Amino acid sequence: MFTSSQVKQTVTAFEIYQKIDPSLISEMFLWIRDNDRQLYKSTVATLTANRRLRPAFVEKKPVPEQIAWLHKTLKLRTSDTIGEHLFQVYFMKGQQDLLKGFCDGMGIKHDGEGSVEEALPETLDDAKLKATIDTLVGSHEPKLVSLYLRVFNLQTATGWTNLAELLESDARLALA
Repeated sequence: MFTSSQVKQTVTAFEIYQKIDPSLISEMFLWIRDNDRQLYKSTVATLTANRRLRPAFVEKKPVPEQIAWLHKTLKLRTSDTIGEHLFQVYFMKGQQDLLKGFCDGMGIKHDGEGSVEEALPETLDDAKLKATIDTLVGSHEPKLVSLYLRVFNLQTATGWTNLAELLESDARLALA
């Protein structure tokens, strides 16, 4: 565990995939497969090409094995960009209530669907952040809230120190 002066602020997407509960990844990919088939196919194509494989290598597997392979591949540093993109699409399209709840709680202006309309704040108010997290954990799966907060913290080069500290210290926000 980090002390407050040592908190690692920038956790990358591939590091999140390394630590996350596989059931969250399964839910995410099943949602993508059901709701954005083209994204699912292009993800398979891109990740297999990066590994010098043909998409059929993954496509002929049963869906749970496809998802396990995708998850394993997204744990690699070389998959960081596509992994972050998948998280963003999933939250922007599949978890809008969570995004709206966070933005509303933090006073961040958005378009009603969770897409931020102005620049992200340079700082996050501690009291608002704690209250917003309490509300979100009360109304959503805590691991999903944790995942969202970690992905949100990727949206600036260094993230937000107080958010990174809460992600490390609040037991409710464990990824696995």
